[in-house]
Amino acid sequence: MNKLFLSLLSSAALLALSHQTHADELAAQIDEQRQLFSTCLSEKSELALAAGVSNERVKQEFSNLKFVPRVIELDRRQPEFISTFPNYYSKRVNAWRIDKGREKYTEYREFLRELTKKYGIPGHYLIAFWGLETNYGGYKGKMSTLDSLATLACDQRRGAFFTKELFLALKLMDRENLVKETMIGSWAGAMGHTQFMPSSYTQYAIDGDGDGVANLWESEKDALTSAAHFLWKLGWTPGLRWGREVILPSDFNYQLANSDKKTVSEWQQIGVTKADSTALGNSDILAKLIVPAGHKGPAFLAYDNFKTILRWNNSEFYGIAVGRLATRITGGGELVAGLPDIPAFSIAEMAVVQRNLNAQGYDVGVADGIMGPATRDGIRRFQTDNKLVADGFPSPETLSLLRSK
Repeated sequence: MNKLFLSLLSSAALLALSHQTHADELAAQIDEQRQLFSTCLSEKSELALAAGVSNERVKQEFSNLKFVPRVIELDRRQPEFISTFPNYYSKRVNAWRIDKGREKYTEYREFLRELTKKYGIPGHYLIAFWGLETNYGGYKGKMSTLDSLATLACDQRRGAFFTKELFLALKLMDRENLVKETMIGSWAGAMGHTQFMPSSYTQYAIDGDGDGVANLWESEKDALTSAAHFLWKLGWTPGLRWGREVILPSDFNYQLANSDKKTVSEWQQIGVTKADSTALGNSDILAKLIVPAGHKGPAFLAYDNFKTILRWNNSEFYGIAVGRLATRITGGGELVAGLPDIPAFSIAEMAVVQRNLNAQGYDVGVADGIMGPATRDGIRRFQTDNKLVADGFPSPETLSLLRSK
C-alpha cells in the first residue's frame, strides 16, 4: 500500500469524522437557537423601533416571524468539492440561457436602449445578470425573506449584519407596499428578479414601469432599471466592454496571468491576440489576464468593467460567465479554446496536495483544501522547478509528478 493511498485514505477518514462532528455541532446550535428565538425577537423588536421601523410594522410582523432551521444549515454548509471553471461555465452559459436571453433582449430592446442612454449600461449585460441570478425570473428562491433574515439576525455568526438587513426589509414593506407572503427569496434574504439584499434594494431599486413603486418580484422593468442603476453606482465605465477571450503565444510566461494589469498594447507586444488570431490593437486600456482552467483552457483579458461585475458578485467564474453570456446574447460565438476535461478535486484531496507541497519546501500555508493564491503560487513554483508549464493549475501531469516525489 503506497504512501499516497494511505494519505488519501487517512484524509477520507478524517473528512468523514469531520462531517459527523460538524453535523452534531450544528444540531446542537440549531436546538439552542430555536429555544432562544422568541427572546431574541423581543430584543430585536425594541431595536427595530429605535432604528426607525414603524410601530405598526413591528407589531404586525414580529409576532409572525418563524425560526427556519434550514437557513442555519445552509449558512454552515461545507463544500466537499472544489468547483472547476469548465463545470461552472457549462452549467451557466448554456444553450437554454443563451436562447432565452436573446428572447428577452429582443422583447425589451427599446426599453434597454433607454436604460443605456440614462445609465450607460448596455442592455445585453443587464439581461445576462438577470439570467444568471434567477433564470430570467424563473427561480427567485422559495424561502420567506423575513423569516430567513430573522433567523440569521438571531444567529451570533453574522447577527449584526442580518439585523440591519431585517430592519431595512421591514422599512421596505412600508415604502414599496410589500407584504410578507409575496416576499420570497434566497435562504440569505436576497430578493426578486435581480436577487437584491434589502440594503441594495433600499439604495438602488428604481421604479421602472411608472406605477410609483419598485417591486423587484413582480416587475421585470423595475428589476432591469434597478440593475442598471446599481451597476452605474458600482462604477461601470460606459463604452468599455467587460473583457474578451484571447489566444496566448506558445512561449507565454504564465506567471503574468492573474498578476498586475498591463495595457492592451503591452499584451499585444507579448504576443497575445484576439480569439480570432487578429491583433489586439494599440490601446492604453488596462487589462488583467485570467486563465481559469490552466494552459489547456481559455484565456481572457479582463478590463475595468470586469472589476465592476465582481463588485456585484466577487467571483471570477461569475464575472466571466456574465461577460460571456452577454457576448453570446448579442450573437458572439462559442469559446475558441473550448473547455478542457478537468477532474474535480475534493477538499480532502486538495489538502493532500497542499501537504505534499509544504513537505517539499513549497510553503502554501495551512492545508485547508482551499485553492487560493498561495496554493496556486506553490504549484507554479513546483512546475517551474520541474520544467512544466507554470500556470499554477493542478493538472494531472503536475499532480502525478508531485505525488511521485
